[in-house]
Amino acid sequence: MNERQRPVPRGVAATRTPDEIERRLINALQGDFPLVERPYAAVGAMLGLDEEAVIARLRGLLEAGVLTRFGPMFQVERMGGAFCLAAMAVPDADWARVVDLVNAFPEVAHNYQREHTLNMWFVLATAHPEGIAEVSARIERATGLAVHCFPKAREYFVEMKLEAR
Repeated sequence: MNERQRPVPRGVAATRTPDEIERRLINALQGDFPLVERPYAAVGAMLGLDEEAVIARLRGLLEAGVLTRFGPMFQVERMGGAFCLAAMAVPDADWARVVDLVNAFPEVAHNYQREHTLNMWFVLATAHPEGIAEVSARIERATGLAVHCFPKAREYFVEMKLEAR
C-alpha cells in the first residue's frame, strides 16, 4: 500500500491463509459475477465445485477474516445517495478508541491509517446527500474530533482486482 497505508481493523483479523481452491475462488469472484438464477453454481462449475462448496468456502473465508466483505459495489449516487472521502486527525494515544467508534458506523467503509496530520481516512456512504453531514456530525459527537469531508470533484473508474496468492 502506498504512503504506508494500513487498513484499520474491522472485525476479525485473518486466522489463516487461503488454500489453492480458495485463492482460485477469490480471483474468480472479482468482477464479472454471473447474473443468473444460481450464481454460486455457475462459479462452482468454472472451478470444479458444487454450489454448496462455493457457499461454504465463502463463509469460511469470511469467518476466518481472510475476506472482510463479500458483496456488490453500488454507485450510491445513481440510487439517490451520496458518498465522500473523510479524514480525521486522531491522537496516537486515542487511536484505538476512535477506530472502534468510527468503525461502528455502518456508513463507514475503507478506513485507513496514514502518516499525515489527518491520519485516519475513510469513505462515508449514505442513502441521501444530506446524510453525509448528519453522519459526520454524529461521528464528531461520538469521538470529540473534527471530521473533514472531501466531496468528489471528478469521477474516475479504476477497476481494482487483487490477485489472491
